[in-house]
Amino acid sequence: MTDIEKLQRLTGEDDTDVLALLLEQAENRILAYTNRSYLTAMLEQVKIDWAVIAYNRLGTEGETSRSEGGISSSFDEIPDSIRKAMNNNRLAKVAGYAFEK
Repeated sequence: MTDIEKLQRLTGEDDTDVLALLLEQAENRILAYTNRSYLTAMLEQVKIDWAVIAYNRLGTEGETSRSEGGISSSFDEIPDSIRKAMNNNRLAKVAGYAFEK
């Protein structure tokens, strides 16, 4: 099953262009955060998780909190579960370079 198919099942979205864009953005953010040039197997699942979160936040970009009808919601930029998984796969930079195997 492809990443787009997984995302379709998780979100119910039929527009594969939107899903492909969300997956691409999630991958780019993960690679930038972890100082990697490719995703490890562990980070592949993180990419899907982050794309689902991004899909659920469509239309609320830039908000940190919201209150409607007595219900308050707040948003973290990166949820703790995703941050922990990325931290475990993050490469340290030495003299401005991150070295991969």
